[in-house]
Amino acid sequence: MSDFPEDIYTEPSADVHTLNNLGPLTGMAGIWAGTRGLDVKPKADGPRKQAFVERIELQPIDPVTNGPQLFYGLRYYIHITKPDQVKTYHEQVGYWLWEPATGAVIQTLAIPRGQIAMASGTTTADATSFELVARRDTTAFGICSNPFLEHAFTTVEYRIKVDIHPDGTWGYDEDTVMLIRGKDEPFHHTDRNLLKKIGEPTPNPMALQALAASAQ
Repeated sequence: MSDFPEDIYTEPSADVHTLNNLGPLTGMAGIWAGTRGLDVKPKADGPRKQAFVERIELQPIDPVTNGPQLFYGLRYYIHITKPDQVKTYHEQVGYWLWEPATGAVIQTLAIPRGQIAMASGTTTADATSFELVARRDTTAFGICSNPFLEHAFTTVEYRIKVDIHPDGTWGYDEDTVMLIRGKDEPFHHTDRNLLKKIGEPTPNPMALQALAASAQ
């Protein structure tokens, strides 16, 4: 039996002020920098640790509906370099989404290695810690890679845990599980960082319009 309504077209009403409706994502809105990143990646001679610095911008989007389904969310861009370098070490774009009706949190991600994923979890609106997961063997919240990555570095699971701290910072721990060609055991490619706010978010377009109208 489906958990979804029979009416798949009627859209719910939504508050135009996304920043007021982000639930557990509220503490992530804005522009952030982290200088304590650590990446553990696979190399031919074994795992290698790499420090990194990171800038993340998370900006609110207008409310989104799929018929009766309603999301509030943040569009994000991540740029990472090695310390004291200009060359991009990692780049990532996507969305963080919150569905108030179900308590679902979703992260979509795309990286310029020819790989995309969608991770999900459930939590409460006031949560300050939550975890999302994506797996290769599902089409609902899955992982899709280009043929070379499927051949050489098969990603079977992606997991991210977010912790939002009382001092206004937030951090993440990621674990990407890969089956590497020629290796017997799965490899856990991990990343973590602590992020401090360096800029406030810009209200979403509909919110800006409403604010301008109320000021007249």
